[in-house]
Amino acid sequence: MSEEQDLKSNYSADNIQVLEGLEAVRKRPSMYIGDTGTKGLHHLVYEVVDNSIDEALAGHADTIDVRILEGNSIRVEDNGRGIPTGINTKENKSALEIVMTVLHAGGKFDKDTYKVSGGLHGVGVSCVNALSTHLKAEVHREGKVWMQEYNIGKPLYDVKEVGTTDKRGTIVTFTPDETIFTQTTEYKYDTLASRLRELAFLNKGIKLTLTDERETLEDGTFFSEVFQSEGGLKEFVAFLDGTRASFLPEPIYIDGIKNGVPVELAFQYNDSYSENVHSYVNNINTHEGGTHIAGFRRGLTRTLKSYADKSGLLKGLKMEITGDDFREGLTAVVSVKVQEPQFEGQTKTKLGNTEVMGAVDIAVGEALGAYLEEHPKEARMIVNKVVLAATARAAARKAREMVQRKSVMGGSGLPGKLADCSDNDPVKCEIYLVEGDSAGGTAKQGRDRNIQAILPLKGKILNVEKAMEHKIYENEEIKNMFTAIGVSIGTPEDDKALNLTKLRYHKIVIMTDADIDGSHITTLILTFFYRYMRALIEAGYVYIASPPLYQVKKGKEFEYCWNDVERDAAVQRLKGAGKEDSVHIQRYKGLGEMNAEQLWDTTLNPATRTLLQATIESAVECDHTFSMLMGDEVAPRRAFIERNAKYAKIDA
Repeated sequence: MSEEQDLKSNYSADNIQVLEGLEAVRKRPSMYIGDTGTKGLHHLVYEVVDNSIDEALAGHADTIDVRILEGNSIRVEDNGRGIPTGINTKENKSALEIVMTVLHAGGKFDKDTYKVSGGLHGVGVSCVNALSTHLKAEVHREGKVWMQEYNIGKPLYDVKEVGTTDKRGTIVTFTPDETIFTQTTEYKYDTLASRLRELAFLNKGIKLTLTDERETLEDGTFFSEVFQSEGGLKEFVAFLDGTRASFLPEPIYIDGIKNGVPVELAFQYNDSYSENVHSYVNNINTHEGGTHIAGFRRGLTRTLKSYADKSGLLKGLKMEITGDDFREGLTAVVSVKVQEPQFEGQTKTKLGNTEVMGAVDIAVGEALGAYLEEHPKEARMIVNKVVLAATARAAARKAREMVQRKSVMGGSGLPGKLADCSDNDPVKCEIYLVEGDSAGGTAKQGRDRNIQAILPLKGKILNVEKAMEHKIYENEEIKNMFTAIGVSIGTPEDDKALNLTKLRYHKIVIMTDADIDGSHITTLILTFFYRYMRALIEAGYVYIASPPLYQVKKGKEFEYCWNDVERDAAVQRLKGAGKEDSVHIQRYKGLGEMNAEQLWDTTLNPATRTLLQATIESAVECDHTFSMLMGDEVAPRRAFIERNAKYAKIDA
């Protein structure tokens, strides 16, 4: 009997396993927090903070303090009511222990306790507990301090009273389990700051503080920031558009309840050519939109079209105005609070409640209609922008069609400079977008011709942040990228969506020189991908090559180094008992300084290379950063450079 047959014959009732308590979370952590990489690691913090935010939404808290402790532990404190510590009669355990150790347990299911909440499934803080080597819960409630600690989700002792207090609130301190988060357990300050800033805008008046205790400043204090917004989404839009020139004196702001749904949104028009709409449901970022975004777009288009027709501003226009034209150069944030949200899929990224569409539509129609009547000058500027967008759209469609005609059809139409690979399986294949013909020639010699394609790019591509859409599709280097990669614009569902059905490579690697110009080219290409090929980034197909900066050599021995620390360590290792001047250091200022073998060993060989995957951890931060770095406004860019100058490597 074969091993497979033996396994089948022994399949019985005893093979059925029941994972008790939090074992299921540890067995399949990605089901609960998305993944066990950087994103999942930071999600642990968001789960705890969301509980505090829910207390604030219920009107019982206004201050939340988050601290990154030494060793990458996290401490979250709020001034809410404190998790109840009394005995739950049904479970015969302290309510605190139940909340911390039982899935689907919490006050979020009782609508008299929480009207709305982000953590709807009751798995949040118990998941954090299950995935932490140690967690301590401290509750200040009714003049007493209560405490319980856990190792890998299991209580070390019963909930106990440890003192008295004149404060109230909950403090949760936890250390992520490195056996779960094997990739890294190091928290990124900027990632946490981005989420707390977002929460401050979405929940006006709440004070959120982030402190990093891993590094002491010169004055003996820790780096800390306070995020608090009194203007809410109005300030959020102003923040997003801080690097763009706005057409309006201030964002249009709407806040009210329609059909029982609390609706808050803000938007304004700027001089860009892209639509930047961010949406939230109960503070959850709904990346895929949903009924609230459909309602916003419908209300915006209907109201602006009605006003433009009535005022005669579209008289004589020979082309039809579409919804896309009304949204070009628009920055908006839409936030709704829904008591029983229905999300499509388990990722909570698309809202499905049909009643929300009508609520947002009505709110936008009423408020925007009144604004247009009261501000005729701004109304005319918006409509003129729409007309310009319609004209540009017609030109862009023609330019896109030209790109489509050159798209891949049986292998024809590929750019002449493309050195393609022989394998036709996109999963195995990768393409390197290489700076310059010289480096491209070396890469063609050093590559694995079976799976690696090389496309040299001439100079710096067009800055898409400041260009009209039809100019982008007319740019030769951008057309080459479209046709080489095998993607096109337009699907049966969306004529502006990226069509990946003929994608030819599952790894698209940007490879530029390790100098200032190379970094600029990388940023230009990434900006293009983010604005016009974002689906490639979201699918995890875009990478950045990391060529070494140095070769340290002594005799026939040599090492490649990617930073100054590695270089100095290599010098010490190779120097040994010999003289220091016997060690030669070569600084690679460009890919062209490497021969084909060196380029293969360091940057092309899948077994030894280092690739950085481009991800979109926060669409808000990405949008703000790209528009700041590549836009026209100098002051924000100067401030960014000054703030980050200490991380820069300047060539001599």
